[in-house]
Amino acid sequence: MAKQTVITTAGLKALEAELDELKSVKRNEIAEKIKVARSFGDLSENSEYDEAKNEQAIIEARIAELEAQLKNVRILDESEMVGNKIYVGSTVRLKHMGTGKEVTYKITGATEADVMNGSISDESPVGAALLGHEQGETVEVEIPSGVVFYTILEVSR
Repeated sequence: MAKQTVITTAGLKALEAELDELKSVKRNEIAEKIKVARSFGDLSENSEYDEAKNEQAIIEARIAELEAQLKNVRILDESEMVGNKIYVGSTVRLKHMGTGKEVTYKITGATEADVMNGSISDESPVGAALLGHEQGETVEVEIPSGVVFYTILEVSR
């Protein structure tokens, strides 16, 4: 059985919108590209045809991936988030104990994670280590380069 992924309502809508776009728009665009490329004749030396078929394979793989993800999601229920603990959906402000640098992350499900925009997965080393902890605690996080310590400065929803 596939692992269940926790996702926000907004994240679910984004995945559903992407899937709809791929199925209704991108599939038709690729079918048209393949049709045009076939009209060029000999398929054995037709780079346009090869490129369109490769693009089709990529889109079909993404559709299959999204459909599999959507079958195994659990929408985040904010009523489960009691007290000041860190859950998926929490925003946390942390202080790196080694450097003193402060960072803010939103803990999300794996499908919504975007480190460049401050969202980390609940399955990442930092995200997983923070879950269940509260403001004021210091958490040990094992990362590929060693062990780091973060003090949780603030937890918000």
